[in-house]
Amino acid sequence: MIKLNVNGKDYQLDISAEVPLLWVIRDQLQLTGTKYGCGMSLCGACTVHIDGAAARSCVTPVGEVAGRKVVTIEGLEANLRTPLQTAWAAEEVPQCGYCQPGQIMSAAALLTENPQPKDADIDAAMSGNLCRCGTYPRIRRAIQRVARLLPERSAP
Repeated sequence: MIKLNVNGKDYQLDISAEVPLLWVIRDQLQLTGTKYGCGMSLCGACTVHIDGAAARSCVTPVGEVAGRKVVTIEGLEANLRTPLQTAWAAEEVPQCGYCQPGQIMSAAALLTENPQPKDADIDAAMSGNLCRCGTYPRIRRAIQRVARLLPERSAP
């Protein structure tokens, strides 16, 4: 039995520890916002947060996340999801839309870690997410738009 916490809800699943987290999320939990893209951690369509960090669910065995907090696009807190979705629409980011959940999850992880990212920070954080429609400049503008709304973090 694998014990999972996904989007704040606890699950206990009778499943092999080697099954990719993506398939547990989609097939077992019926959360279909997280997408399958390549199955090799190359495109970012399957991005989720594990303990707050962006991770590729297609190559993460479910056994590795037992006892950890997993967040999918459906569980992303509204204080980031809503501004990101609003900025995505304002900048006309989505074309086909397939990669967008992974893009938004990577952007949310970046903005949580660094609420005032520079262009180089955005490019580095988003470099693992492929957009077959090529909307990278719009994605950067959308992230910058949200960053302008977030309070600056004071130095520790």
